[in-house]
Amino acid sequence: MLATLFDFPFEERRKLTHWSDMMTNAPGYGPVTSWDQKRQEIGECFEAFTGLWNERLNAPAAGDLISMLAHGEATRNMSPREYFGNIVLLTVGGNDTTRNTITGSVYALNQNPDQYAKLRANPDLIPSMVSETIRWQTPLAHMRRTATQDFELGGKTIKKGDKVVMWYVSGNRDEEVIENPNAYIIDRERPRTHISFGFGIHRCVGNRLAELQLRIIWEEILKRFPDSQVVAEPKRSYSSFVKGYESMKVVIPSRL
Repeated sequence: MLATLFDFPFEERRKLTHWSDMMTNAPGYGPVTSWDQKRQEIGECFEAFTGLWNERLNAPAAGDLISMLAHGEATRNMSPREYFGNIVLLTVGGNDTTRNTITGSVYALNQNPDQYAKLRANPDLIPSMVSETIRWQTPLAHMRRTATQDFELGGKTIKKGDKVVMWYVSGNRDEEVIENPNAYIIDRERPRTHISFGFGIHRCVGNRLAELQLRIIWEEILKRFPDSQVVAEPKRSYSSFVKGYESMKVVIPSRL
């Protein structure tokens, strides 16, 4: 999906997954072993996307995102840092979040066999299950913003320039908003009552695509592999930002 969005060389598309994992994991717990290696690979990623920017800038405007950024009136004068920051955001947001939520859905349903049975008996619950998984998993633990002006909130003064961290993972367990928030319940009355996609003008632009991808993959899982079993505790990503998985062992029983 990201390779198509960026018109990234398809034969090199696995680099996007690698770079995403490299960006979000501490050295020694992901694909890199040291800070020096991480800095080197960030540089390689930067060079690759700078090359694509220059290539698209010197070609007629096209329909891929990098070309649109390079030619767009509001974006063509971005600094290299602004451009790369947006690319990293899209690479992580369009890869790690959906991938880890897919894994999280398999894990959550195995941890809650009554809910898995409910889903197999009624596949119409897939959209509701997807929303509940996005809340329960909360693939990004938090996001940081910078205050643009002084503001009073909850009796506290936030000053212009202050850094404010929003803990999505906490908000998605708010017992004042969500009944029994620590439970995984796929047929909640209002399953989309979560903040995993953010809120307001910063709400994730890919939220509908993420939901669509998750719905489709579960439609196919229920058709082909309805009895998938997690056989060991997953190895989790070592990250304070991404709530994800490095690996998870799953057995798919034969249907022959």
